Amino acid sequence: MENFLTPVLALIIWTFVMWVWMYKRRIPAMMAITKNTQEFIDKPEMKDLIPAKAKWAADNYNHLHEQPVIFYALMFYLYLVKLTPSWMLFLAWAYVTVRVLHSLSQVTTNKVMIRFPLFALGSIVLMIMGGYAAGYNFGFFVGETLAK
Repeated sequence: MENFLTPVLALIIWTFVMWVWMYKRRIPAMMAITKNTQEFIDKPEMKDLIPAKAKWAADNYNHLHEQPVIFYALMFYLYLVKLTPSWMLFLAWAYVTVRVLHSLSQVTTNKVMIRFPLFALGSIVLMIMGGYAAGYNFGFFVGETLAK
């Protein structure tokens, strides 16, 4: 159980990696358009001039603050109620792996036919984890390490 929250840390670190990746693309792209970056705020049409690859990285960074929030909350819930079987840890690592693959897909090729199945797979993993936690909480499953 001491390593149960490690996938949470891994996804947080990955989010930091994507933050760096985003700014390594975005700042040079913005500076190539204008040295007065305030124009991107004052003139919203300027945002349309940013190259797609710089936008992809920013979009992915934003995505890492959407659905993964459910993952973080769920992992802490599972940890606090001690519902931490090894297969749940496996699912947590699977979710992190899928999110990393989703990020890499989005910032390199941004092909929806690759990204969407990864997003759907991650969603299904979260639903299984959340469904099991809810089912256990309401007494549908027995035999796990849940402290009541």
